[in-house]
Amino acid sequence: MKGLTWCMALLLSSAPAWSWAKVETRSIQYKDGSTLLRGTLAWDDSFPGKRPGIVLFHEWWGHNAYADRRAAEVAKLGYVVFAADMYGKGVLLTDPKKAAAMAGRFDKDRALMVRRALAGLAVLKRQPDVDTSRLAAMGYCFGGGVALQLARAGVDLKGVVSFHGDLSDPDPQDDHIKAKVLAMQGADDPYFGPKAVDAFEDEMRKAGADWQMVVYSHAVHGFTNPANGDDPSRGVAYNAEADRRSWQAMKDFFAEIFAGPSTRKAL
Repeated sequence: MKGLTWCMALLLSSAPAWSWAKVETRSIQYKDGSTLLRGTLAWDDSFPGKRPGIVLFHEWWGHNAYADRRAAEVAKLGYVVFAADMYGKGVLLTDPKKAAAMAGRFDKDRALMVRRALAGLAVLKRQPDVDTSRLAAMGYCFGGGVALQLARAGVDLKGVVSFHGDLSDPDPQDDHIKAKVLAMQGADDPYFGPKAVDAFEDEMRKAGADWQMVVYSHAVHGFTNPANGDDPSRGVAYNAEADRRSWQAMKDFFAEIFAGPSTRKAL
């Protein structure tokens, strides 16, 4: 993004790899300026050759086990996935007020958000099994907003996917969207409701983007994470149908943007 400068140094962690079915993972430490970060790389060696790469961004709680679980699940589809860290090594939050304050720091400073996200994308691009001509970004809640912001910044990606993400853009006139966009929201989300959806759709139209918006009935915010419980009256709750449908939509989207021999097994 014009006017941005960023610095990334890669430090391979000595932490042992673990496996999830056939999926292998490795913890990777890296830096954005002076901020030490730690993400998780996930891949499945049963898919030969170079594969599309996907950078995944976490919820506002920080880079936790849920982000790693989703990275492993996506890797099992035949992609190399890097679950990036937006907050800093070991920064995990459990208090909603503190999480909102941390996420709000990036919402107020979109240049920082893009720079920090690009540091994670750079780690992904360095991996020898990644086809750097086929890259995408995805994220959940806060992370969905991060993925969308990369698209707005004109980052060279095939596509971005947002699950119940922050749809807001403080400067839609500055959009330079090249990536295809898939955004999925809960119809009853009290945080990003019809007004936010309408504003996002208007933004995408004015930007001339190739975009899709899918809204799921009876779903509120956070509908993909079982840890959110099953009480929609709280405004945040898991919805199994919306989770299943949005996952399928994501798979179809990736199959489309990454069409090629190396992804046939994933279809």
